[in-house]
Amino acid sequence: MIPHKPRVGLFVTCLVDLHRPTVGFAAIKLLEQAGCHVEVPLRQTCCGQPAYNTGDRSTARDLVRVFLDAFGGFDYVVIPSGSCAGMLKHHQPHLFDDDPNLRARADALASRTYELVSFLTDIMGLRSVPSTAIANSVTYHDSCSGLRELSVKQQPRALLEAAGITVLEMADPEICCGFGGTFCVKFPDISVRMVSDKTKDIASTGAKTVLAGDLGCLLNIAGRLTREGSSVAVRHVAEVLAGMTGNVPPIGA
Repeated sequence: MIPHKPRVGLFVTCLVDLHRPTVGFAAIKLLEQAGCHVEVPLRQTCCGQPAYNTGDRSTARDLVRVFLDAFGGFDYVVIPSGSCAGMLKHHQPHLFDDDPNLRARADALASRTYELVSFLTDIMGLRSVPSTAIANSVTYHDSCSGLRELSVKQQPRALLEAAGITVLEMADPEICCGFGGTFCVKFPDISVRMVSDKTKDIASTGAKTVLAGDLGCLLNIAGRLTREGSSVAVRHVAEVLAGMTGNVPPIGA
């Protein structure tokens, strides 16, 4: 049963904090509009995903222990990122397989952790937002973690369409953009080829804006579009749904 006014801990994520704070403010606005009491714990740091992905389980474990302490008392933990949410919901509990007490805490937190748009729709029952229609049509990129680990697919599209925004689908919206956390550092040539294929797919839709729910993907796509001289704007879906695009330039602009 959902609390009358659920107490939500917002995990901002490293990329949002360092590169796009507007996404965090947009998330707060959407959550409060949906009837949540939102807090942003000051003790939060990294979720441990980069360390985990590179095999440094010790550092990942230390970071997640801080996370457990910072977010343990909330009804829900909400994250405007599919990759960080996937890390905390599916991977971090296994860091404590050798410690039953910490594993129990990790499992409990994982069960209350959600990606932002899926939380708004699947848990809070949000079906529409105030009209935030932007002048241009959009296309939507499905990030790998959000799609495959969290089943985020129709939720953002439903809210965008309810807001009067036309979504022009790519031929392959589910194909990876080539970012993949540390993948783009380990395999730069492959990553560039993948993101180049993605920008071609974006261009083929005729959309003037590309959206996604994961800032890592968006930064990677924006970087490639800029190098190609494209005029396609790049934005996090939360910024659009919250109506916070008027005075905020697109990512990478």
